[in-house]
Amino acid sequence: GYNQEAPTEEDQCRQAMKEVSDTVRERILKFVMVRRTRTDVKKYFRDDVEKQGLVFPNVGDPGRIIYRFEDHLETVFNDTIELLRRFKYARYVPLLYYAGNKDLTEFDKQQQKNVGGFMKGILVKRLESSFYAFKMSVARFIISYERFIEMYGGGTVYISNKIDVYELLENDEVETLERLVEEERAQRYQSEDFTEGFLTDLTHDLDLLKAVHRLWKGLYDDPKLDKFVDELKNNRVLNKQKLVIFTESRETGDYLYERLLAEFPQKVMFYSSQGGRHEDLKRRTKNALAREIIRDNFDPNQKSSEQVNDIRLLITTDVLAEGINLHRANVLINYDLPWNPTRVLQRVGRVNRLGSQFSDVYIFNFFPTSQSDAHLGLEQNITNKLQMFHYIMGEDARYLPEGEEIGTQELFNTLNSKKAYTGEEEEGVSELKYLEMLRTLRDHDPAQFEKIKKLPKKARSGRSAEDASENRLVTFFRLGRLKKFYHNRRGKSEEINFFEAAELLECNPSTPRARVPFNYFELLNVNKARFELDATPGQEPTKAGGGRSNAAFLERILKDRTFRIYRKFTESDEAFLDAVREQLSEGRVAKKTAQVIKKAIDKSVQEQGMLDPMKVLYILQKNIRRTSSTETDNHPAYQKREVILSGYLLK
Repeated sequence: GYNQEAPTEEDQCRQAMKEVSDTVRERILKFVMVRRTRTDVKKYFRDDVEKQGLVFPNVGDPGRIIYRFEDHLETVFNDTIELLRRFKYARYVPLLYYAGNKDLTEFDKQQQKNVGGFMKGILVKRLESSFYAFKMSVARFIISYERFIEMYGGGTVYISNKIDVYELLENDEVETLERLVEEERAQRYQSEDFTEGFLTDLTHDLDLLKAVHRLWKGLYDDPKLDKFVDELKNNRVLNKQKLVIFTESRETGDYLYERLLAEFPQKVMFYSSQGGRHEDLKRRTKNALAREIIRDNFDPNQKSSEQVNDIRLLITTDVLAEGINLHRANVLINYDLPWNPTRVLQRVGRVNRLGSQFSDVYIFNFFPTSQSDAHLGLEQNITNKLQMFHYIMGEDARYLPEGEEIGTQELFNTLNSKKAYTGEEEEGVSELKYLEMLRTLRDHDPAQFEKIKKLPKKARSGRSAEDASENRLVTFFRLGRLKKFYHNRRGKSEEINFFEAAELLECNPSTPRARVPFNYFELLNVNKARFELDATPGQEPTKAGGGRSNAAFLERILKDRTFRIYRKFTESDEAFLDAVREQLSEGRVAKKTAQVIKKAIDKSVQEQGMLDPMKVLYILQKNIRRTSSTETDNHPAYQKREVILSGYLLK
């Protein structure tokens, strides 16, 4: 958003957050975010995926749909580029011309520059999206300038504020944004307090917009749409399959819907933040009906009795780039260029999903090129055309919402890269690596697993670390269910995440143990003090309801020797099972809960032909959320701070 009055506390807070360094943000997110890449799933959940017969579809190299500017249209396009290069956007940055008595901060001025950049981005992205959307935006800009100049001529200038530009652009609320930018609901200024150059630049911009409008007036050729229709009818991948077509512009979406509906009657739907358009809908609607139609046609998780094939072409803005399954389709079209690489992955993630019935996913991107300069290669020609869009933006490219400023060649390479659409990454550190180690140890060497489980609290050890420049101590603490790692270096303690602790502690089995030096307890006490400051109490305990209908059955299972000698349970697993036994003996497991658990266990036994203690544990944990153990863990009166283990690294 932007504010043209003195910044409020909210504005100052937002600005302060923007100034937080990437390093600090990353450290914060490490403690609250769990990341799962496709590489993680393939490597660490391979057995689970194979058992369920699931596969990731193969993503081929992205296809190009090339549309060409020819003859007069090529001239109009090039002339438009040059005119927009001279556009000053004075209407949207009035305070940069202010010369009155009110003090303006650098914050005010920067916010004005941001708005100018946003509005420039709108025109450029509409030109790339569709000529129709671009012409609509130019028409609105002209009206906005005429009204503003008329207001200025009346001696008073009103400037709007507190517009959430990011949110409006995110939801493709371009008309709303343009309207709010000109609304008279903020601060009032006298026209005489602006520099003489303000009116000159306003008039310059209006004349330029009218020149652009004249260039496009009466011009209805649309080589991009013509090429698309031809591909839909003749391309072997596109002519029969369900397609998901993404555009950043709602106006482009409406335009495509009407044109494609004429070519493919009853097979087209458009969905945006304003709702859905479909022949079964009497009007554009935002209710659940529109999304339900989409699910019935594109979500394989819908009941088979509800799945239909009424829609083949689903046009949508990025409002459907997240949160809904569309992988009954395996073809995705980027009708306009997602300039932010994150959008590339989000869009294709709707069809490139685990469990797809398709072995292949196809992606197509539109690229503009030219009939002229025939001596140039196709790639160079496309890159030159893309560069013209960036040429307009200049330094304002960084103002694009959620944007990363990327060069033309980089954008071209990104959109033509298979890697950009799959989320495949170089293998990095994942907690799943260590989980897999523990799982393998538990399943193949239960005696060693049992030995580790029974290590005494406060266990400590030391080793020499070749990469250590000073002595360091890593300590693992537990407070009820709260678990934290701390790293003491040079006498200063800081919390580290699981990855960092594991990497510091990890060593080969043959690594010799080093003597822990005399200052160990001094470093440990610093870590303990930091943990004491960070630890917070949990919530008051609550009790479950009563009932014993199937409780006796569960008690017998949990008292069975199979459970008592089972060696693959962790310490926390055993504590949970003890707490469940206590609940059962005191009649504190609800009758309905016990019934559900018994049915699930019976089903598991029937499927596996045996009683699997790990499966029973999972069923219990799924259905019994609170035990006496979890209650005391979260209650301040019962919380016990424990040092679990420490590792001393010697330089």
